[in-house]
Amino acid sequence: MESRPFTVDADAHILEPPTLWEEYLEPRYRERAIKIVSVPGQGERLVVDNEVVMPFGLAGLGGAELDARDLFSNPTLTYLDGAPPASMNPAARLRLFDDWQVDAGVIFPTIGILWDKEDDPELAIAYARAYNRWQWDFSSGHLDRFAPIAHVPLYDPALALGKRPSHPDFDPLWAELQETGLPFCLHVIVRFNRSVNAFGQWFDRARGESNLVFSFGMGGTFQLIPAISALVCDGLFERFPRLNACVVECGGGWPGYVMDRLDEKFHRFGSEALRMPPSEYFRRNVYTVFDPSERGIDATLDLLGEEHLCWGSDYPHIDSHVDAAKEIRAATAGLSERRRRLVLGENARRLFQIPARA
Repeated sequence: MESRPFTVDADAHILEPPTLWEEYLEPRYRERAIKIVSVPGQGERLVVDNEVVMPFGLAGLGGAELDARDLFSNPTLTYLDGAPPASMNPAARLRLFDDWQVDAGVIFPTIGILWDKEDDPELAIAYARAYNRWQWDFSSGHLDRFAPIAHVPLYDPALALGKRPSHPDFDPLWAELQETGLPFCLHVIVRFNRSVNAFGQWFDRARGESNLVFSFGMGGTFQLIPAISALVCDGLFERFPRLNACVVECGGGWPGYVMDRLDEKFHRFGSEALRMPPSEYFRRNVYTVFDPSERGIDATLDLLGEEHLCWGSDYPHIDSHVDAAKEIRAATAGLSERRRRLVLGENARRLFQIPARA
């Protein structure tokens, strides 16, 4: 009988325990810890460095198993109401993986994508250090099934605060990462006090405008496609040919369009930073994670490369796929056996150096 394909969820989030930073930060930073504060009669607030960054709707940071339409509007729902056991407890996550017949997951933060502290690099690094220690405690007993993603702020003043990540001042970081053989991940971020994409010209929060379909559907697209395109065009992968990037949470259908678009302009204008057309760097250095229900998987495999596509559930987030494992198996059923095995898990297993199943 044919063995079940090795299966990896390449976008498996945790929800940080509410007291993580109060417990894991060094004592000198604890008065400025990231924390959840309950205000009687008004619900919860997410506080970063004694500033409210999310004034309501904290249940919506999770909420995979609740009614999504209720999460942002029901003030009685708490952060923990939206947090299923598998979001914080490693044993519960392993049980979920077993139920899904998923062998391993790539573990990303949640609150960790909501804050920045570029005005205080030392505090930012302390926040990340605390999260990384907790993440190690969560994952380290099960590294055959959890691939934890470290949070690394690029705020060190010695690395030229304010410059783009592909600036040569950051090359020591990229050189060290290249030597490990591990990828870096570009993941969508959320900010409640400023725009991080082009939403402002369409739906302006200051005027009370919002559209959840647009925001959740296009948020990652507006952030991540420009980000990876800039890194390619700036010559990062020319300088570091063995460095890999994994683009998470903007779908998997975009590479063909972007590669064709950039190649056309490359042939028109040329580039001092690039020795090859941009599409060649995408095919060599870039991986992407698609949603389980997407169409066009075969086409992306043709254009980006068979070994450069993974899938992710985004569980336990509000817009995640509770039935992700069933969806991905249905979506890949028509692929060749080789392609199906690569997409379901072998690509992610190799990229994130996850041990093979015993």
